Amino acid sequence: MDEFTTAEIVLSIAVIFFSYFVRGITGFGSALVAVPLLSLMFPITAVVPIVILLDYIGSLSHGVHHRKEIQWREIIPLIPFSLTGIVIALYTMKTVQPELLAIALAIFIISYAIYTLLAISPPQGSRIWSAPLGFLAGLVGTTFATGGPFVVIYLTMRKLGKLPFRGTIATIFMLDGSMRLIGYTISGFFSIDLLIISVVALPIMATGMWLGGQIHTGLSQQRFVQIISIVLLGSGSALLLKAW
Repeated sequence: MDEFTTAEIVLSIAVIFFSYFVRGITGFGSALVAVPLLSLMFPITAVVPIVILLDYIGSLSHGVHHRKEIQWREIIPLIPFSLTGIVIALYTMKTVQPELLAIALAIFIISYAIYTLLAISPPQGSRIWSAPLGFLAGLVGTTFATGGPFVVIYLTMRKLGKLPFRGTIATIFMLDGSMRLIGYTISGFFSIDLLIISVVALPIMATGMWLGGQIHTGLSQQRFVQIISIVLLGSGSALLLKAW
């Protein structure tokens, strides 16, 4: 990667800290915040592997902490469909122009922000939904590091409690992250430079997650999600304008 300016370094630190601060509070959402904002400064194909690695490490800590709450019967049906999405995504990243990937990411982020602002609650559903939602989680998660919403929708449909939700979603992110990192390495997306940047970003990520886990905002979960959705709407719109 090219030399970074001082402004890019400062903004990147702020984005990573804020993204994982959000994750410390909610248990997910770091990539949704980090990827569109970092993609305003750097290529998506560089941003995504770094965020995936940071998310993977963050998922390890959450998964270990809530390991007794993990619902494996909700995880296993997702794996084959997620793996299929990962393979297709790696091919897409190799063949599609970065500008088109940025536009697709911006549209997805804006659409998801609108979805959350409308507060649409998924109905209860059977495990058959693991097929389409697992596939989309693998496809979108590998291409943009933002497959979390599909996993959230699936686990919400399965009506998991708060602690089982946290432990299960962290484990899913950990398993998916392992498959994605292997795929990125084999496909040549993960270079030594990106690995060094990821290592440097680890203490920033850890600090953000720890503080997020300690702070009680006084806001309801719904209000907090609305605030994050507005941030996503702004970052997605800015990325769309830049990429168009």
